[in-house]
Amino acid sequence: MADIAVHEGAHAHEHDAHGAHATSTGLSNNKLAMWLFLGTECLLFGGLISTYMLYRGRLGNGPGPGQVFDIPLTSISSFILLMSSLTMVLAVNAAKEGDDRNTRVWLSATALLGALFVGGQVYEFTAFYQEGLGFTTSLFGSSFFTLTGFHGVHVSLGIIMLMALVGIITRSKVPGDKAEVVELIGLYWHFVDVVWVVIFTLVYLIPA
Repeated sequence: MADIAVHEGAHAHEHDAHGAHATSTGLSNNKLAMWLFLGTECLLFGGLISTYMLYRGRLGNGPGPGQVFDIPLTSISSFILLMSSLTMVLAVNAAKEGDDRNTRVWLSATALLGALFVGGQVYEFTAFYQEGLGFTTSLFGSSFFTLTGFHGVHVSLGIIMLMALVGIITRSKVPGDKAEVVELIGLYWHFVDVVWVVIFTLVYLIPA
């Protein structure tokens, strides 16, 4: 009887230890914190998108969207970013299977695709400036560069997080559950991809 009581007590302690990291929603504290963070980011991007939609017709003396936008180029950049979501899914699956090598490979591929997207955005901004559209040219220019530039910063931060994660996986110094850490970075990356789909549709495809 004493052995049974000790065993049950140890089992209960182990259950409590695991449960301490969970919330009433069934999500871990880390996942819940990430979802709350992404919720605030949705509000932020919602405000930026609304501002752009309000000011996109305020051209002043500068060029308008139809004069500067290169839809084919931006479409290619958008496709590259969307493909990075696929490689991120493959990274998460590899992490869940405990395959560190493929996890690093797919995380690096995701970062590379993200870098190509950012490079395309830098090229686009440079081309716009040469065509007469600067940040202070008009309200359209200010709202456009703020919205798309802010998204570009988010992608750049994601690239930094991906490469940092590759580094700590290589050194086997991942804090906590490795698969969960990769999944959390994946949630952030999928978020910036979805936000870009919205931006691309509203900014580039829907005429002012």
